[in-house]
Amino acid sequence: MPEATYPPLDVLKPVADGVWIVDSGPLRALGIPLPVRMTVVRLHDGGLWLHSPTHYDARLHRDIAALGPIRHLVAPNIAHWTFLKDWQTHCPDAATWAAPNLRERGQVRRSGLRVDRVLDDAAPPEWAADLRQVVVQGGLSFREVAFFHGASRTLILTDLVLNLEPAKMPALLRPFLRLARMTPPHGQPPPYLRLVIKLRRQAAARAAAELVALKPERVIFTHGQWFAGDGTARLRHALRWLGTFG
Repeated sequence: MPEATYPPLDVLKPVADGVWIVDSGPLRALGIPLPVRMTVVRLHDGGLWLHSPTHYDARLHRDIAALGPIRHLVAPNIAHWTFLKDWQTHCPDAATWAAPNLRERGQVRRSGLRVDRVLDDAAPPEWAADLRQVVVQGGLSFREVAFFHGASRTLILTDLVLNLEPAKMPALLRPFLRLARMTPPHGQPPPYLRLVIKLRRQAAARAAAELVALKPERVIFTHGQWFAGDGTARLRHALRWLGTFG
């Protein structure tokens, strides 16, 4: 079977000054083996900000902690939270931030996950000097919070873009993934998620236009081949399904 992920796994990989990624997985969703990715940002005060933490690994924790104190654990949408509790246990001094509507989910409440703060469109003082943020609204309580690291011109998304390389996927799935436009050069999320987001199309389209207007040089997201260059043009293409860019 092809390797769905991006080895080496569960190790820090530098992306830009003060920005790293950690590739992990695969996780299986709707029968698709998905690579997953965490993004780590070092803030101006030296503290570390972990976006969509992947599964807890003690060696990875030590390597991240060597860069500075882990101060923020971020659940950026209502689906990306399952590994947070283990990181909370091992980083008791870190605050946990969650997308709107996440802590109201029954599964989250039953898990015992602690949510300290809820994210909104205004970046909190803890990282306003480093990161801008935009809430992308969808229907059925879906919210995703996007972040822009101005110093490196890096946009950090979660599921708003998904870009699975066919060669890394099982052969039987490749035609479906291409038809669903979940592969390069399209980079669109699964059809069901597009439908959910389109329930709030106008609000989502405004947020998408705001993200493109930031003119990112690179776009990191959780699943698939991220945009290491030509970020603005590739993001604009990936978000065309919202009807914003023609």
